[in-house]
Amino acid sequence: MNDLFQTENSSPSTAPLAERMRPHTLDGFVGQEHLIGEGALLTRLIESGQLPSLIFWGEPGTGKTTLARILAAAFDCEFEQISAVTTGVPELRKILQRARRQNQRERRTLVFVDEIHRWSKAQQDALLHAVEDGTVTLLGATTENPSFEVIAPLLSRARVLRFQPLTADHLRELLRRALAEDEKLKQLSIEISEDGATALIALSGGDARMLYNALELAVNIAPRTPLSSPLNIRGDSGGSSPSEKIVIDRALIERSVLKRMPLYDKKGDAHYDTISAFIKSVRASDPDAAVYYMARMLAAGEDPLFIARRLIVLAGEDVGNANPTGLVLANACYQAVHQIGMPEARIVLSQCACYLASSPKSNASYMAISEAMSAVEKEQFSAAVPLHLRNPVTGLMKGQGYGEGYVYPHDLPGHFFESDNLPPEYKDRIFYDPSDQGREAEIAERLKRWWTKRRKR
Repeated sequence: MNDLFQTENSSPSTAPLAERMRPHTLDGFVGQEHLIGEGALLTRLIESGQLPSLIFWGEPGTGKTTLARILAAAFDCEFEQISAVTTGVPELRKILQRARRQNQRERRTLVFVDEIHRWSKAQQDALLHAVEDGTVTLLGATTENPSFEVIAPLLSRARVLRFQPLTADHLRELLRRALAEDEKLKQLSIEISEDGATALIALSGGDARMLYNALELAVNIAPRTPLSSPLNIRGDSGGSSPSEKIVIDRALIERSVLKRMPLYDKKGDAHYDTISAFIKSVRASDPDAAVYYMARMLAAGEDPLFIARRLIVLAGEDVGNANPTGLVLANACYQAVHQIGMPEARIVLSQCACYLASSPKSNASYMAISEAMSAVEKEQFSAAVPLHLRNPVTGLMKGQGYGEGYVYPHDLPGHFFESDNLPPEYKDRIFYDPSDQGREAEIAERLKRWWTKRRKR
């Protein structure tokens, strides 16, 4: 077990930096301390010699594939790595045949399925039986919530482990290691300023692969400055010394290195998490957070009309009659966004989001229809409409009492008459209970004045 904690790097020099720096042992792994730290789950599994099927769920570049390879080595398994994008059922069946032969030799096979969320139900079903009977141990990797895309029988036979984005400290350590340990980079005289390192870390956004790719690109495009006296940076008597100096600073990163695209899948977790954060920020009356999450959606290419539609719903559900103008503005916002499109549509969206977030809030209208719908759904038989509210279209209807006793409110002072309009089963039932917020406070007082019997409190 001790050899698991040795540093090992045998990737060919022609491979990308991210692959060359991929650790092969736990000692070289950075991040996910909640999974591989002292006393953590995977550490205990390694110590016990037991490895159940697992699904690694997390953002790109957080170590899912690397950790799968480390576990395969730790448990001395046959390692079959496949991609859900390119591997179909016929290829999977060949892998399972090989696994059965390995089982006869008492050697376990670990099947690592990258992007398992992209597999169809039929493909997942083909793997299910082999996982059930122990032919293979599954390690799946996904950037999407597995509860949405992985079939329930397979999900129930695997433990889902959540990977967290790498922190700035993690990325700084990876940057240090790359400069100190990678054989190709060690042959160069590279100087990274503090603001350059900070820019690289910010660009990577918690993604180690993005960090390595950005560093490699920066090294390739950075201008070379001749050294007055070549240095032997290897610290030994052999090898050639660099004759040029490479300086990487923030200006180089901002000018030359490609900007990281926001992590945002319109049908995945990032989409649902971000729109949820946006909605809840407006509901929480936080315009600053609302425009931030809106900016993230727009930067990732979200349909601005989708955001505009959510604002209309927010105006009705969360602002309501506390500020009835909110719904008017939200509807106007949708029309404006539809007419002008991006990029100017962002201004209108921001105006509406800030207005709704800054408005007094009430969900009383939303609660009213929810309670009324619930009451209707629970009815065994539809409650009869009171006769005085029915329209006596024919003489027969009038003879049966349709419309009898109906009072036309506009004929009375104040244009109001305290009548019984609900079915008898719901007599004096209150569905709409106005809040004391904004304009709705006025509505609440008015209803109390009118409906003295029903609204006694």
